[in-house]
Amino acid sequence: MSGYEVTGLHVVDRSGRTIVGPVDLDAPAGGVVAVMGASGGGKTSAVLGALDALPPGLRRVGGRVRWEGSLVPPGRAARRWRRECAGLLGQDPASDLHPLRTVRGLVLEGLPGGPRRRRVEAAHRILGRLGLDAAEVAHRRPHELSGGQAQRVALARAIVGDPALLVLDEPTSGLDPATLERVIEVLADRRGAAGRATIVITHDRAFAERVADTVVVFGEVPPGPPLPADAAPGGEGAAVLELRSLAVDAPGGGPALLGGVDLAVSPGEFVAVVGPSGSGKSTLLRAVAGLHPPRAGTVTVAGAEAPAAVADRGRDLLRAVQFVGQDPMGALHPSHRVGAVLARPARLLSGASREEARDRAVALIAEVGLPADVIDRPPGGLSGGQRQRVAIARALAADPDVLLADEVTSALDARSARTVLDLLDALRAERGLAVLLVTHDRAVAARADRVLTVDPERRTLLPAPAVSGAR
Repeated sequence: MSGYEVTGLHVVDRSGRTIVGPVDLDAPAGGVVAVMGASGGGKTSAVLGALDALPPGLRRVGGRVRWEGSLVPPGRAARRWRRECAGLLGQDPASDLHPLRTVRGLVLEGLPGGPRRRRVEAAHRILGRLGLDAAEVAHRRPHELSGGQAQRVALARAIVGDPALLVLDEPTSGLDPATLERVIEVLADRRGAAGRATIVITHDRAFAERVADTVVVFGEVPPGPPLPADAAPGGEGAAVLELRSLAVDAPGGGPALLGGVDLAVSPGEFVAVVGPSGSGKSTLLRAVAGLHPPRAGTVTVAGAEAPAAVADRGRDLLRAVQFVGQDPMGALHPSHRVGAVLARPARLLSGASREEARDRAVALIAEVGLPADVIDRPPGGLSGGQRQRVAIARALAADPDVLLADEVTSALDARSARTVLDLLDALRAERGLAVLLVTHDRAVAARADRVLTVDPERRTLLPAPAVSGAR
């Protein structure tokens, strides 16, 4: 069988515990294969194991890999083959982009040698195809991009060289519907192409059905989208979070994104913010969290104005407002085990004792749907979806009044997303937790009390049209 063939692949961790396998995976030339399954079920580990690109702590102990009928042995030969023949988009694209390189330089990494002018033209062409203005972003660095823009830059790097094998791990997370259609067009061009095979790891069943010839399921088939449970009570009473004429510019001194946002969020209220990628949604949340300086305006928490910079905020305010960003790998200390990650905010911000913090960590692990043994692992030993849930649990460990959540379900299968959203609903009802959440997922937005959309022309937030739970 031509194309990419993996047989009997087996991946274990340092202790010899099986992470995935033995499994078989075939991606024929001209075909697009979608790999699905529950978060933490080993999808990414299987694909990276076949590519000999596993992170530290995991190793491949069995299996054979063939490309166009020829054996690709593990070790140096496999890594050389990967560099020459494969394009890879990882789960954490923002973390995979070198922070000091420009967008143009990053995309050029995905091209073989040749005249620089032609390579630059190809890089700009693929950026444009993915909805990015090359003239505007070519000289920016990763910290000057939104999450969706960084995702598209990483995708451009993976596909610009038209690799023989293209591997995309959760390519739709953090993308607005218009950009998602562009990704689907790129994959459609590879279908039927001689000598070209594609593997897509995804939790999005609708996306898989549109792009794939074959769907391979690891473990259970993820259930449908996270439709609303019984609604938690909407916000009532005085606002716990209030934005007044808040204006933000793009990171790195870029153009104005939002010119004056007025918003009040009440205790127990869930407000979702939707809109095009790069329109300022994530930057707005970061400004509220004190991680991005606003150009103008104020943030008020429980009636008191919050300092613009997080470094100037006292312990009570740090506890009250917690932020979960798009890049959990970059936010979690790589050498700290999950138990320590969760205990720290409970001890420092909520005044919990060591035992109380540990008990809280154990409870949160279960509440976000993670297995108990996760508590003793470092972030590098977790899947992308597991890291995302740890980041959520860390924010909740501080017992906040306001949770700022940026695409927190994007790496989760539908069952895990429902577990997290149900937990937030329970905390809204029991403790009055206010949630301000950015999402591109219509099913997630459908659970909110209010949905606001970014109007790029007016540079502000407006009430969104009614959102259906169906994707």
